Amino acid sequence: MYMQTKAESPVNARGGGQRSYLLLGGGQFGSRNLSITWVDCEPGSEQPLHAHPSEEQVYVIVQGHGVMRCGEETQEVSAGTMVYVPPGTAHAIRNTGDELLVYVSATSPPFATEALSATFAYRRQ
Repeated sequence: MYMQTKAESPVNARGGGQRSYLLLGGGQFGSRNLSITWVDCEPGSEQPLHAHPSEEQVYVIVQGHGVMRCGEETQEVSAGTMVYVPPGTAHAIRNTGDELLVYVSATSPPFATEALSATFAYRRQ
């Protein structure tokens, strides 16, 4: 069994109150087709609008609520919501609540190792 905790994971402290933890990176534990992140979003924080040219992605909201933009659509999201983001589609999430918004993101194929190295601070234990 392969396991990794949030506390053990590399972190990307995004500006504006969002922290992304890389729970599973491409090649980790032999994974070939998937990467997983856990993201904590402070109240009022907003992810910049961005797209991944060849990766598909899902966001699963675990806690809190906010607004998700995907392509030309904007929808409210809350705990238990899953949003599918097709490759090349601009997307972003904003925490509109008074509590932490938490989501887990799965991406396939996994992000390139070079891109991860540039954005995540790897902790050495």
